[in-house]
Amino acid sequence: MKTRAALLREVGQPLVIEEVELAEPQAGEVLVRIVAAGVCHSDLHYMKGEWPIPKPAVLGHEGAGIVERVGPGVTRVKPGDHCVLIFRPNCGYCDYCTIGRPTLCTGRISAPGTMYDGTTRLSSGGQPVYHLARVACFAEHAVLPEEQLLPIPKAIPLDRAALVGCAVMTGVGAATNTVSVEPGSAVVVIGCGGVGLNVVQGARMLNAAQIIAVDLLDNKLEYALDFGATHTINAREEDAVARVKEITGHGADYAFDAIGSARTVQQAFEMVKIGGTAIEVGIAPQGQMAQIDAWALAMQEKTLKGSFYGSARPRVDMLRLLELYQQGRLKLDELISRTYTLDQINEGFDLLQSGSVARGVIMME
Repeated sequence: MKTRAALLREVGQPLVIEEVELAEPQAGEVLVRIVAAGVCHSDLHYMKGEWPIPKPAVLGHEGAGIVERVGPGVTRVKPGDHCVLIFRPNCGYCDYCTIGRPTLCTGRISAPGTMYDGTTRLSSGGQPVYHLARVACFAEHAVLPEEQLLPIPKAIPLDRAALVGCAVMTGVGAATNTVSVEPGSAVVVIGCGGVGLNVVQGARMLNAAQIIAVDLLDNKLEYALDFGATHTINAREEDAVARVKEITGHGADYAFDAIGSARTVQQAFEMVKIGGTAIEVGIAPQGQMAQIDAWALAMQEKTLKGSFYGSARPRVDMLRLLELYQQGRLKLDELISRTYTLDQINEGFDLLQSGSVARGVIMME
């Protein structure tokens, strides 16, 4: 079948909207009509060449859609199911899956941009087009492995559900799963984009006493207040580390870096008190090295910890987050500040880079 998609053909260039060929789902695979896809900074890393992927490629990893057809042997979903897309595999058998850390799954290995059999379902002019994370949801249709689909209640709007596939799970999960923020504690969040705002609301849900939001843009700090921040710091105007210590009296219990850079890793580590924990949530360009005070790591018993995909168990945690949304306890509606058509996708990335939005969502219909 033919479908429209946004292709990355050259690093540093806008995505190109083209009609491509999409093959039928193979064994264990599912054809999904994409309804909504989030505009996420991770895709921007690929567009800027900071993370490698074969080209041409269809990006997009935060999405939701409706199952149209299933391949042989598929048992987890059926046509008509509404699903959140999960951009990480989950074999269920490797060491990490069996100990309850499926986002670190090592049981599904395939060449970058390909399905598990090493080939692609996308093509153009007879040549392969590659799939980001086997999800590739910057398109009207996608073929995915069934394990990367999570059926959800049909009452949940798919544009809201899409965000749980990345930003919400990553941010809330960092606070609730990776470290389990203690009630009454002091929390700092560096970077108040889609992920950072969800770290803020995760800390709020766990009853942190102080939630300090740090950013360079006042509009993002205003968003953070709406999501539960108690204090804001514009790091362009004042020394963020010194201000955190002034607010808390001794440093934060937890500092989350939702940016992902050498400088912000260092800042997060400096912001925490003796015995505190800095959590790296944002993902830096590959090869970028960060410096921390090795003396403080030992003598002050500080902890520097990574958090990938909110340390999630997607099939458990995503459904719980959606239930909290239905109960009015998790903000999803407020995250979406702009929607776009597929043809407007490059505008979405321009606004993402300018910091003008909390989260933008591409609507395919």
